[in-house]
Amino acid sequence: MESQSRAGTGSSQLALEIVRVFDAPRGLVFKAWTEPEHLARWWGPRGFDLPSCRIELRTGGAYLFHMRGPDGLDHWSSGHFREVVEPELLVLVGGWVDADGKPKGPESVTRVMLEDLGAKTRLTVCQEIFESETSRDQHRRGWTSSFERLAEYLATI
Repeated sequence: MESQSRAGTGSSQLALEIVRVFDAPRGLVFKAWTEPEHLARWWGPRGFDLPSCRIELRTGGAYLFHMRGPDGLDHWSSGHFREVVEPELLVLVGGWVDADGKPKGPESVTRVMLEDLGAKTRLTVCQEIFESETSRDQHRRGWTSSFERLAEYLATI
């Protein structure tokens, strides 16, 4: 399984790109990203769970993810889909919010690209703009752990 991670900095932005190949067809990986019953099985770093999520899968549609950490703390992420091209592309704009939906920081853009490799899928996730290298690096660790969980989940279905 191929996995790469790159971090970039520009004059006013910080970006992250992660590439990983999964042993599953693209249609299944797309469903794992877009259907709450699948997301609940892998979303978030190891030790986190996803008690609830809402997805309105269409361009302009909203999403709301409620993660709970191993320490019992709740983490909310909310935003909208800027673009949805099934089964190859998701572009999400959003960020961390409190339980009432009030933003807790800047928004970022996350681009999820799925390339059909027959029985496998190349996933490329690009996320930008981060407010600091620390935030970017924390997201890299979170995504990497989440993708390990996704690989494990895809192997069971």
